[in-house]
Amino acid sequence: MPLSPTPLSQLPIRRLTMDDLLACADLSENRNWPREERKWGLLLSAGTGFGIDDPSGSGLVTCAVVTSYGPGLAAIGMVLVAERYARQGVGRRLMEHVLAESGGTPLTLHATPNGQPLYEQLGFTLTGRAEMVRGRFTFAAPAPTVPVRPATAEDLRAILRLDHEVFGLDRTHVITRLPAFADHLRVAEENGEITGFAAAWPNMDTHVVGPLIARDTATAQALIASLAAAGDRPLRTDIDVRHSDLLSWVKENGLDPITFNAVMVRSLPELPGDWTRRFAPLTVAAG
Repeated sequence: MPLSPTPLSQLPIRRLTMDDLLACADLSENRNWPREERKWGLLLSAGTGFGIDDPSGSGLVTCAVVTSYGPGLAAIGMVLVAERYARQGVGRRLMEHVLAESGGTPLTLHATPNGQPLYEQLGFTLTGRAEMVRGRFTFAAPAPTVPVRPATAEDLRAILRLDHEVFGLDRTHVITRLPAFADHLRVAEENGEITGFAAAWPNMDTHVVGPLIARDTATAQALIASLAAAGDRPLRTDIDVRHSDLLSWVKENGLDPITFNAVMVRSLPELPGDWTRRFAPLTVAAG
């Protein structure tokens, strides 16, 4: 008599590795998300993935990635459950495991409307919203005249210093991957001081703009315009809705609203750093 299948509640949760990249991309595709193999590669190399193998041998039941920024914060992203296992509690089980693994570390994530109720039950609270926009940049609304140039290796120390100041925590292990990960990396510089930086990295048929750190809205606009001029793909980015002037400007330049995500935190009242200079994340999956 054949053995009964192992219950979902007893399937082991394991750490994912770079060898799981295609299985993660397959799971994205299963849920009608883009495969985003390049982003998965970054997340699995810079962060820690968790997943449950499908007992049928056909990939993953569920997965999530945690990007740590030391004891002050970790970001959870790419929480996915295969369609055939949806609404059976496996996503909650994986999240509870991630929470246990994180100990007392404060956490953040970007939640879709479907995921937000679960995260609220797990102790996350709303701290803000981000709007995803996408489209071909038209240059219809001009950018302010702020000096912007391609970043060089000599800029990396200043970029890291500015990022630490604005993000509020050390992201060296992520930011130092940008020169190889992104197609374009730009800095704004005035009077010998770097006042902002932004990257555009390829994701499916778009260039994602992020991270976007800038002294003010004018600097953020100049950085986006420079990145748009450097490539021929549509742009996509996720902008903090408090930056309403920047959102209005990118929409004037052909980027259409796609969706909103809830920015949530756990074990801290709000995100560290200076939101007034933090315009867009590297990716919503990593903060």
